[in-house]
Amino acid sequence: MGWNVGDTHEVALVDDLKRTQIVQYAGASGDYNPLHTDEVFATKVAGYPTVFAHGMLTMGMTGRAITDLVGVESLTKFGGRFTSQVFPGDSLTAKVTVESVDDGVVNFTVSTTNQDGKEVFSGYAAAKA
Repeated sequence: MGWNVGDTHEVALVDDLKRTQIVQYAGASGDYNPLHTDEVFATKVAGYPTVFAHGMLTMGMTGRAITDLVGVESLTKFGGRFTSQVFPGDSLTAKVTVESVDDGVVNFTVSTTNQDGKEVFSGYAAAKA
């Protein structure tokens, strides 16, 4: 694939994230923090409006968008930070933008946003061109 600086690829990651998906991720990851699964704890003890998704669930969905674009075998780097909570009912979209192409490596910036346009994950990736 030919890569040009400024090229963007946008993909819907999830439409209407379900609590079931969050609980399934808790089981798969072994992360049973009650902020993600216990409504009473999340609202009454921690003060959040409801439970929220694991940051790594958001990162995993975002990573899938990148590997679908470049291929698992070409990906050399992927990281980022969680910038906002993802709640049940949220719909997420990832935007992957080519920042540079140097010496056979394409560098990307990655931004995942919710249905309101609020960024929930900010990251970077690199792949063999």
